[in-house]
Amino acid sequence: MTPRSLNRATLARQGLLERAADPLAMITRLVGLQAQLARPPFVGLWTRIRDFRREQLHALVTERAVVRATMMRGTLHLMSAADYAAFRSTFQAMFSAGTKTVLGKRIEGLDMAKLSAFARTQLPATFDALRPVLAKKFSSFEDRALGYSVRMHLPLIQVPTADRWAYPASSDFACAETWIGRPIATEPAPQELVRRYLAAFGPASVRDAQAWSGLRDLAPAFAALRDQLVTFKDGKRELFDLPDAPRPDADTPVPVRFLPDFDNLVLGHDDRERVIARDHRAAIVTKNLQVKATFLVDGVVAGTWTIGRKKAATLVLSPFAALTKPVRAALDQEGDALLRFVEPDAATFAIKLA
Repeated sequence: MTPRSLNRATLARQGLLERAADPLAMITRLVGLQAQLARPPFVGLWTRIRDFRREQLHALVTERAVVRATMMRGTLHLMSAADYAAFRSTFQAMFSAGTKTVLGKRIEGLDMAKLSAFARTQLPATFDALRPVLAKKFSSFEDRALGYSVRMHLPLIQVPTADRWAYPASSDFACAETWIGRPIATEPAPQELVRRYLAAFGPASVRDAQAWSGLRDLAPAFAALRDQLVTFKDGKRELFDLPDAPRPDADTPVPVRFLPDFDNLVLGHDDRERVIARDHRAAIVTKNLQVKATFLVDGVVAGTWTIGRKKAATLVLSPFAALTKPVRAALDQEGDALLRFVEPDAATFAIKLA
């Protein structure tokens, strides 16, 4: 398969060739939406769902059908409550290893079972409120080490509020089982995770799946599934896919699309050339590892964008190369709709090039 055919296959699964109708179904299809910041999942759904309204996602998190929690790569994601319950234990070994790497000797001798049991009795709470309580109970350990240990070992979700983007900067955390009203699966499910990954990001390699998930060794899961998958070659790389997954023609037209910060599309593979040129990857990542909001032209990342707000809401485009008149017109039309979604109460709206 060529980068262009891989591009079209991935865009089809990501809801970026044609907008879908159901936000919950899209969140489930994608396994999760990256959510270090509160606003990006809203924009990520806006770009994938027809006539998406902010209230739709507010309703899903308030009704507890969707949760915000630490998952893939040890980062916050927005995902269905059902998927969180099914896959949380699949990531526990990664979380535990990460705790040892980050904290090292600072947690030697800490009884994680006792710490988790005590933390449960103090939730819901923000970690700013929880850390001193933990430090008083477990006085031999630093408060931040205790807080981080709880975050990585206890299944937790963030509690939504009526905030504009559903989650304040310092959110309460709650025990996941209590919040979603169902038990967390105790057995890891790497094979099912691989299936779901391929459905959302395939065709893809073992290393692609590992980069997306943060799990170190998914090769056995791929090996166990090999007879149920189809394979392709991208140069020397072996790519796997579900037999009936969509793989559109490489020349399928693609509309311009605006992606939020940290979007799944640009973080879903080890080899990302299907969606962004190697020379442009550095341009979308800041020194403190923030991943910028981007826009797609012909299915690939063609620049970054920001929105500023004074009296007017202004969308600033920073393209990697000169834009043709038809492309600029399409970006202006889509960008105006984005502005009105993000800043609906602005007096005026403007779009300009950086």
